Amino acid sequence: MIGIVAGVGPYAGLDLLDKILSQTVAAQDQDHLTVVSISQPAQIPDRTAFLLGHETLNPAFPILEQLLKLEQAGAQVAAIPCNTAHAPIIFDKIQNGLVQAGSQLNLLHMIVEVGRELQRSYPMVKKVGVLSTTGTAVTRIYPLCLERLGFELLALDTQIQAELIHPAIYDPVYGIKANGRATERARSALMFGVRRMQEAGAQAVVLGCTELPLAIHESRIDDLIMIDPALILARALISAVDADKLKQ
Repeated sequence: MIGIVAGVGPYAGLDLLDKILSQTVAAQDQDHLTVVSISQPAQIPDRTAFLLGHETLNPAFPILEQLLKLEQAGAQVAAIPCNTAHAPIIFDKIQNGLVQAGSQLNLLHMIVEVGRELQRSYPMVKKVGVLSTTGTAVTRIYPLCLERLGFELLALDTQIQAELIHPAIYDPVYGIKANGRATERARSALMFGVRRMQEAGAQAVVLGCTELPLAIHESRIDDLIMIDPALILARALISAVDADKLKQ
């Protein structure tokens, strides 16, 4: 059974479930894998707000609580569809909490899975750009993982990050989190970031916030490879439960 902490954020959780379904070999309802999903967003503080010092409660603790609930419900492998939740100050506490609770849950690490997929499917790629929340950017979640694999990581300058990319995700009027989809203004801001990374020499761009694939559906933009961590995570979850169920 697969477990999903689906409230980080709710649309990202829904997107991950959709991708698990779309990547599963199934001819009828009964062929699909068993998934248990908890979406309790009110209990989990915003991850970026915590990383930037605007929130005192570490989201690790309520996320850990929900993971243990998923395990009690029968989940054997689980995932958190939130890039920012994989900052070491959050994710390490979650892992330590699972160990202390005697949990047998196999918690996948989304950023590690992205690194594996880049190595496996795109061996020619050396320069990787990352679009993300400011929390993910300032804590260098992707560089910490991918640079040791030999990738050169490219980031946008702080002004573009603050004025265009982060609001495209978080703005209460036009942001993706508020709408569950990309408004024209949000997509325009994100595409500006993609073009800047392309100009800087990126060969691939990681959509490093789980809401971003709701705005950028393309697998390629010109010759630039777009990497969807939620899709990679969905496939890793299926493979962990039943590799024969994974679409080629």
